[in-house]
Amino acid sequence: MPLNRVIQNRRTFGIISHPDAGKTTLTEKLLLFGGAIEMAGAVKAKGDRRRARSDWMKVEQERGISVASSVMTFEHGGLTYNLLDTPGHEDFSEDTYRTLTAVDSAIMVLDCAKGIETQTQKLFEVCRLRDIPIITFINKMDRDGQDPFDLLDEVESKLALEVTPASWPIGMGRDFKGCYNLLEDKLVLFERTKGEALTQAIECSGLDDPQIDALLPVEQAEKLREEVAMVRGVFPAFDLDNFLSGGMTPVFFGSAVNNFGVRELLAGLAKFAPCPRVQNTQTRDIKPDEKKVTAFVFKIQANMDPKHRDRIAFTRICSGKFKKGMKLKHLRSGKMLTIHSPQLFLAQDREVAEEAYAGDIIGLPNYGGLRIGDALTEGEDLTFTGIPSFAPEYMQRARAEDPLKAKHLGKALEQLAEEGAARIFKPYSDPDWVVGVVGPLQFDVLRDRIRTEYEIPVKFEETSLYTARWVSTEDPSKLKTFIDENQHSIARDHDDDPVFMARNAWHLGDAEEKYPDIKFTATK
Repeated sequence: MPLNRVIQNRRTFGIISHPDAGKTTLTEKLLLFGGAIEMAGAVKAKGDRRRARSDWMKVEQERGISVASSVMTFEHGGLTYNLLDTPGHEDFSEDTYRTLTAVDSAIMVLDCAKGIETQTQKLFEVCRLRDIPIITFINKMDRDGQDPFDLLDEVESKLALEVTPASWPIGMGRDFKGCYNLLEDKLVLFERTKGEALTQAIECSGLDDPQIDALLPVEQAEKLREEVAMVRGVFPAFDLDNFLSGGMTPVFFGSAVNNFGVRELLAGLAKFAPCPRVQNTQTRDIKPDEKKVTAFVFKIQANMDPKHRDRIAFTRICSGKFKKGMKLKHLRSGKMLTIHSPQLFLAQDREVAEEAYAGDIIGLPNYGGLRIGDALTEGEDLTFTGIPSFAPEYMQRARAEDPLKAKHLGKALEQLAEEGAARIFKPYSDPDWVVGVVGPLQFDVLRDRIRTEYEIPVKFEETSLYTARWVSTEDPSKLKTFIDENQHSIARDHDDDPVFMARNAWHLGDAEEKYPDIKFTATK
C-alpha cells in the first residue's frame, strides 16, 4: 500500500475528561467495539472488582484512578487507531499536557449530570492551543442528568465552540431507551446489559418509520420527533473544515458502561477525525508523508512490567516508514541509535513493532539515554516545539526510612524524574533530595511506587520552600556569580540544570530585582 494511503488510515486520538466522567470505561468500550478485547474488564477472580484494562499500574488499581497515560493500538474497519488514555486527576495534569502533544484529535467525555468541570476546561484549553479537533461524548445518560439542550448550551458558552449534535438521546435515567443517529437518520436501541458483551443495534430508517412507534412509548416517540426537528432548526449542520480547525464539535450521547452510543462514536471518529497532521519544529514543519523518519519522545514510563526493571520511551512517529532495526540519530547526544526491539501496545500487553508509520506510537526500550522532548531523525537536526516541563507547586524533602538505602533512593528518584513523574532537586547545601510535584496526590503515588517498584520505604517531609525556577542567562560568568552568591538557594535538577529554590514570593521577587540579567523560568 502506498505511504500516503497507509497514513490516511491512521487515527491517533486522546481522551480527556474530569475524574469520574467515565473516561476509562469509554476507553475500554472503544477497545471492545474495535475488537481489541473480547470482554470488558479483565476478570481477575469471581467477586473481584472488575478492573479496566487500561488502568494497569499497581497504584491505579488500588485507588481506582488513572495516574499514567496508557497507549493502546487497535484496528477496526480497515483503519488503525492509536488511543492515548490520559490521567483525569488534576494532580497528574502535566503527563496529560505532554500526551496531548502526540495526538491529532481528542474525545472530550462529559458526565451528563455535571457538564463541563474544571479539569475538562483546563485540558480543553491545551487542545485549543494546538487547534486539536474535539469530538464530545456526553456519558452516563442511563442516570438522571441535565437537559441535553442545557448541556449543549454550556459547551457552547463555556468553551466558545460551535456544537452540532450527531446523535440525540431518547429519555434519560430509567427512561433512557437509546439514541437517534442524526447523521444517518437511524434509531439505535440498546438493551440494558452490564456492558460485557456486545448487543446488536435495532435500526430504523428515518423519523417516520412505523418501527419507532412500535418500539417506543407514544410520548417518547412524539418527544423524539419534536426534539429532532428543533435540533435541526437550532444547531448548525456539521462543517468538516470548522471541526478540523478546532472551531466546532460534533456531540454524541451515550452510556459507556452499557455500550450505548459507543459504536456511533467510533464511526464518527473514523469519518471525521483527521489522519496524522503536520508537526512543528523550530526550523520547519514536518509533513507526515515525507519519506524520512522523524519522531519525538513525549513520555517515559518505568517498570511497566514488574517482572523486568524496564523503562519505555513512548515515541510518536511524525513522518516516514519506520522499520525495526533502523538507525536513528538522537539529536540531544548526537549519537546514532539502532532501534532493536520497538514495541506496540495494548495497555500493558505488547508486541514487537516490525514497522510503524506517521501517527503511530511505539515504545523504545530506554536505558537512560532518552528524555521527554527528544527528537529522533534519519540525520536531520530538528527540535520539536511545545513539549512542556512545569515548575512544581508543591515541594517536600525525600528520605529513605533506612539510611543505608539513601543512595538507592537517589537512583529511584532519578528514574522517576526522567519519566516526568516529578521534578527532583539536589540542593547545594542539603544532602537530601527535594521532590517537586504539580499536585499533592503525586506524593502518595510516588511513595507507593518507590515502595512497590524499588522496595524502598520512603518518607516525604515538609519544607519551607515556596517554588522553584530554572535560571539561565546569555553570559556564563553572570550565572556563576549568581550561583556563588546564592548557594543556599541553589539546587540542580536531574538534567544538572541550575534551579533557584525560593522560600516565598518575596524571596523570588527580590532575586529577580537584584539580578536583572538572570532569567527565572517556570517552564523548561
